[in-house]
Amino acid sequence: MGPRSAMLFVLFLCATTTHLSVGMIIYKDAITGDEMFSDIYKVKTSEDEIFYEVEGKVVTRKEGSVDDSLIGGDATAQEVAESIDESAVSGVNIVLNHNLQETQFTKHEYMEYMKEYMKKVKEHLEEEQPERVEPFMVAATPAVKHIVQNLENWQFFIGETENKEGMVALLNYREDGITPYMLFFKDGLREERA
Repeated sequence: MGPRSAMLFVLFLCATTTHLSVGMIIYKDAITGDEMFSDIYKVKTSEDEIFYEVEGKVVTRKEGSVDDSLIGGDATAQEVAESIDESAVSGVNIVLNHNLQETQFTKHEYMEYMKEYMKKVKEHLEEEQPERVEPFMVAATPAVKHIVQNLENWQFFIGETENKEGMVALLNYREDGITPYMLFFKDGLREERA
């Protein structure tokens, strides 16, 4: 490789690195600081604007391996099948990539948790975004009631540190029964550029 080619390669690497470091958004729990998800997934705001709805995939990978999608890769089904062995782990990519921990609730426990969580988010918003306090409080109550009415359809996940004072993310599947999606309270998150 000549000096000109080497210089072009270095410029390419710098541009790629700069793009990646400026482009990715990591969403962290505003209460605990735990990483909950990033913008590498399909992310949209729910109709009531209380949640980020994040679509995932069910994946199987070797224990301890890095998901190629985190760095722009996309393995074929054959490559995935060939790489599966007895140390493989399966699950929803959002959960696996961000080390979310499953937890359980009864209806009563979830209602009690949400009362405390809403107070914490309200305090956070009063400090950071006072204009969001009222919209959050108004929209959160019916959203929680809807979740409680269908509690058996949801799985619950907390951040990697397992701090039960932070956000509990909700996991469900689309009508096809195959495509997982997660709900995260928008106002309980902080965005960070990676």
